[in-house]
Amino acid sequence: MQPISLQTRYRSANENTIALWAKNAGIGNIREENYYDPVKLALAAGIKPSVPLPVLRLIDELQRLTLADPLADTLPAQGLHFTFLPLTLPLYNVNEPLPAKAAQLTTIWQEFAAKKIVIRDLRLVALPSQLLLAGIPDTPAIAMRQSFCDKVLDSDWKKELLMRHGNSPLPAPFWHSTLLRYSAEFLPAVLRQFFYERQDINFGAVAGELMLTKTNYNWTKCYPLLPARV
Repeated sequence: MQPISLQTRYRSANENTIALWAKNAGIGNIREENYYDPVKLALAAGIKPSVPLPVLRLIDELQRLTLADPLADTLPAQGLHFTFLPLTLPLYNVNEPLPAKAAQLTTIWQEFAAKKIVIRDLRLVALPSQLLLAGIPDTPAIAMRQSFCDKVLDSDWKKELLMRHGNSPLPAPFWHSTLLRYSAEFLPAVLRQFFYERQDINFGAVAGELMLTKTNYNWTKCYPLLPARV
């Protein structure tokens, strides 16, 4: 996944969403279930970077705009994260022990633990009912993610990984944090306008050390797994 290809994917996603919005002025059907289980935890790898000031302002503006809207689930600033690779669906309760094969996963992770990755040129990407903050990773991160994905597919965690991704590409092409999930088919007009006014803004870059973690869907509750000792 070269940077130019990723830039094209983001642009194409925005164009497709804008075209869909143009055909659907309202929010459509309201969702009857959550995007993800709001309580249970999943296994994932990613970074929790310091929040740059432009991104902090963006999240604050979005939170103030959606404060009175019960259908809007806006990411708190402390949950800002960029997933390297989601590994499982939300399967675990907070205090539930992981299966014994977790040792295999942490052994695989030793090669990647605490590696620093940088994601640049952050911009808003719109999906029909979501707003993402997405960017372009440094080239080494792309190869690292593919390598980690291949190793997990060759492990006892293959089933969980495939279930997490369903019919989507593996690994998923976007490098992003989901800023807003809206519990309807489409965003309302006020949130579409929020996107239109900011779609050309470059929000800078983030950097962080990779960690393997047990986390809730928006990374506001995050429990890093220690690497296995060798």
